[in-house]
Amino acid sequence: MKPSRHLILIVDDNPTNIDLLVNTLKDSYRLGIAKNGAKALQYAAKNIPDLVLLDIMMPEMDGYEVCRRLKDDPKTASVPLIFITAMTETVNKTKGFELGAVDYITKPFHAAEVLARIRTHLSIEEMRAQLASQNEILERQVAKKTTEIRDMLEASIHSMALMVEVRDPYTAGHQQRVSRLASAIARKLGHPEDTIEGIRIAGLLHDIGKIRIPVSILSRAGELLPAEYEMLKIHSQTSFDLLKDIPFPWPVAQVALQHHERLDGSGYPQGLSGDAILPEAKILTVADVTEANSSFRPYRPANGIGYALEKLAINKGKQYDADAVEACQELFASGEFSFNAKC
Repeated sequence: MKPSRHLILIVDDNPTNIDLLVNTLKDSYRLGIAKNGAKALQYAAKNIPDLVLLDIMMPEMDGYEVCRRLKDDPKTASVPLIFITAMTETVNKTKGFELGAVDYITKPFHAAEVLARIRTHLSIEEMRAQLASQNEILERQVAKKTTEIRDMLEASIHSMALMVEVRDPYTAGHQQRVSRLASAIARKLGHPEDTIEGIRIAGLLHDIGKIRIPVSILSRAGELLPAEYEMLKIHSQTSFDLLKDIPFPWPVAQVALQHHERLDGSGYPQGLSGDAILPEAKILTVADVTEANSSFRPYRPANGIGYALEKLAINKGKQYDADAVEACQELFASGEFSFNAKC
């Protein structure tokens, strides 16, 4: 437990000055005394004073050097330091302030002035410490609230994703698997974690627009008629419309809109090509077609990951981003990723 009275370290090679300061301060503060710079540094490192009164003109190590070393030591860097000296030139005071001193008291000093300045700087330091403590408390509260908001967001996202699965049980888990693979591809490509998080969320929600597609089309056992296929294609736009007003810090709605676009312009709904397609959407596209081609659909049995990767390779650099395709291939070839792995 910290003692109630502050500890003041007096550093001076003149016994008379020391006696004057001790008589001035002894009734209000605990005192430490050092008669040279080396002993001052030793004392400060061991006891961590609340404030240092430091003479400048001392043999072997002057006050400037003592100040410099105290400020270089993380343990004593924040301790307020007041120079007490007969030097009155502005250049000398400026040098002290540049080294980190908080004040100057010129000899011969008055007891009332010394007490007043010490009280002022100790009060400032206490307020600074209180403010730092309050900031820590606020940071913890903000972190807690941020975690709560993230948890609520995550729960909302998963609930939205489940709405599609309820209507389309044949592709249950598709969005989760695509999200996992897209995140893994993005990480393999070296994208920052914040970007990966945006891709993960876009993956979970990219097919939410299918809630507008009739169940008869989603669960049809045979090939879709041209009119039915055109109806199915609106799900990307619907996903965008449902997500565009949610203030995500990532382009989730745009990525969902573009996940069926192709590099050669043959995709939908906008027929975008090349660099007009978001990098996140290019990654999500590769994950989406990989999962879709490998898994079961009402109109065909599961083809397996080998078949999916072969189909992917055929259009690498043509319809699908080459880097994303290569990263996807490496993930499965190395065993770093599997749709069957539990996260």
